[in-house]
Amino acid sequence: MCGRTAVTLGADRIRRACAYHNNRGERKYPEWQNADKYSPSFNKSPQSNSPVLLSRQHFEKNANSSERILVAMRWGLVPSWFKEADPSKMQYNTSNCRSDTMMEKFCYKVPLSKGKRCVVLADGYYEWRQHNGQKQPYFIYFAQTEQEMFTKPEMEDEVEDSKGRKLLTMAGIFDCWEPQNGAEPLYSYSIITVNASECVRFIHHRMPAILDGDEAVKKWLDFAEIPAEAALHLIQPTENIAFHPVSTIVNNSRNNSSECILPIELDPKKNTKINASSTVMLNWLKNKGPKKSDKDEDNLPKWSSQFIQTSPCKKTSMDLMHQWLKKDGEPSAKQMKKQ
Repeated sequence: MCGRTAVTLGADRIRRACAYHNNRGERKYPEWQNADKYSPSFNKSPQSNSPVLLSRQHFEKNANSSERILVAMRWGLVPSWFKEADPSKMQYNTSNCRSDTMMEKFCYKVPLSKGKRCVVLADGYYEWRQHNGQKQPYFIYFAQTEQEMFTKPEMEDEVEDSKGRKLLTMAGIFDCWEPQNGAEPLYSYSIITVNASECVRFIHHRMPAILDGDEAVKKWLDFAEIPAEAALHLIQPTENIAFHPVSTIVNNSRNNSSECILPIELDPKKNTKINASSTVMLNWLKNKGPKKSDKDEDNLPKWSSQFIQTSPCKKTSMDLMHQWLKKDGEPSAKQMKKQ
């Protein structure tokens, strides 16, 4: 399952991180529909707004279905047929929908039949492992390579296609609820979940359906070209993820600081070690917090598009960690054993 995420980039950096090629081969940046409703956070919970990618054709009927837009949507799908005046009064949880039963449930089946597929963006998500009566939180995200390292371009206009980190791209379903009082329509989503892959099964038996690579993202979003039956084949577990244990401070959704995402050392008897890429990913966060204004982010490492293909990485994660540590003098962490 997926009940908490971290999304720490400002609105403009989210947009730049999502540059892509449409079906005519044109390089594009998705435009925001409502950036003012999005706020970065190290600790996002259901009913908060998160950045979501979807086809522009959902908002403009004559648009190319391969064009993408960004929308800040409420986490927790409110179906279009909901009759109450207050969506928070829904009596069942729609933050996640199971892949094996979503075609049986009306609130998911109807939006899917109308092509309402989206991609939920995040740095990563949190999951809790139950062990000896206690719950230990973990942060889970895409495994990183040299092309996805935090880097600063030498020039402001430098193309960053080969730099930056990969945002986690989770398959979702969305819907639009229109209040009876004529207020502004509410767009909301549910994250699709699948059986956990082998590498994270010891943490939890479920995980989000992660779309690994732009081809999968493209097919999931392009509802006009890819029918639901074909798109559902993309809903599979992935092994291309990394993780590390984090502080229980994340248990309280009101806590919103970099401490939520930083790796911790567990009892050696539990045999849990930190991945090299997690050290590279998180060293810079130790004294940083998410900022809503991109003007305040000039000193932060920049993220670039993961949807523009680059050449394969030639260096190992351990090589990259040593380069990073040599440059910045940060303390090292042990490499995690494969679970």
